[in-house]
Amino acid sequence: MYEKSALANGLRLVTHKMPQRNSASVGIWLGVGGRYEHKANKGIAHVLEHLCFKGTKKYSARSIKETIEGLGGSLNGFTSEEFTCYLTKIISKHLMLALDILSDMVLEPLLANADLKKEKSVILEEIKMYRDLPQAYVNELLDELLWPGHPLGMNLAGTLDSVSGLKQSRIADFKRQFYHPANIVVSVCGNIEHQRLLDELSRLFSKARAKANTNFKKVQINQAKPRSRFFYKDTQQSHLAMGYHSYRREHPDRHTVGLLHIILGANMSSRLFSEIRDKKGLAYEIGTQPRYFNDSGAFFVHAGVDNHKVFTAISAILKEMRRITKSPVAKNEFARAKEYYTGQLLMSLEDTLDHMLWMGEQETALRKIKSADEILKEINKVTIDDLLRVAGDIFKGRSLSLAIIGPQKEKEQAEIARLLE
Repeated sequence: MYEKSALANGLRLVTHKMPQRNSASVGIWLGVGGRYEHKANKGIAHVLEHLCFKGTKKYSARSIKETIEGLGGSLNGFTSEEFTCYLTKIISKHLMLALDILSDMVLEPLLANADLKKEKSVILEEIKMYRDLPQAYVNELLDELLWPGHPLGMNLAGTLDSVSGLKQSRIADFKRQFYHPANIVVSVCGNIEHQRLLDELSRLFSKARAKANTNFKKVQINQAKPRSRFFYKDTQQSHLAMGYHSYRREHPDRHTVGLLHIILGANMSSRLFSEIRDKKGLAYEIGTQPRYFNDSGAFFVHAGVDNHKVFTAISAILKEMRRITKSPVAKNEFARAKEYYTGQLLMSLEDTLDHMLWMGEQETALRKIKSADEILKEINKVTIDDLLRVAGDIFKGRSLSLAIIGPQKEKEQAEIARLLE
């Protein structure tokens, strides 16, 4: 059972009591991420997240870490395209102290210039590190193809120029714009009491005032033909990322997309793993991944392929993608996919941290939380005909984008590009 309350200033609290657990997990979610940025300030949400761990008026950076970890807890944070989250998992009796620390990090970070200088240096090295990892950088190239000129198509961490140019005053302005109670969800799971948490949040956020929320730039999809990008690098293995435009987070066919992901590339019994790796030996690593946003989505295929087998591997992948748009999935394969989907969901919700993340994302994005039973009912309603219909809608040739990092010369690049036509 989920409980939900809101303070007068707009902050929302969502909780799920799990009485048999020793731990409690809490996340402070903010409705802001990389897609709320633009080219000049790209990476600012991520930089701000880093700075919030560098100390507050009440807690030093060292005491934040030592207090949580000294009580057996873990502390983390992340920035995504649409969210920022500060979170901890700790023994339940220490939850109020953890909540006090996280709240102070969000409300009163120092944002000191000395810390900004150091964190910019750290993040610039992070950007360089991922640029040197072809299995990571290829996804950045694919994003640029799928959403050209849009914040979703830009590196979440920013660029060397955009991060280097960030000033303390601009970061403080960004925080004031987005870090306010009407844009905050506090998600808590574990052996907890909802009313006690609500009373504590009322005290902690008593002086915080709501502001009008700022919207992001919406996606406009106008891809009329396949796109490809080749990045020459003398690697021992070629890394490819293939993407199709897909459905938004709350699309009625979201669970159909999830089942297509399981059938095509979510595990070792999936079609792509079986065909491309096990039967043909064309790749070591291959899989699929759906991504969902408020108004858009994508379906990714990723693989690490022998440099001499790239053309053959892409041909085989495209054959599998076409096959699922034309031939109905067998009943036993469909049943296995549903069991895997539901089993993975139910097992993930046994952990207080995973349950908190699942609950917090839903409330932040959709302002509602579906129970596991509701989602299971939705999954069970999906039919084999739905798979065929949705696969035919998503896996269209003109919607396809392909990025490759490897030692392909111009002739081979042209041959691969023609495969997409």
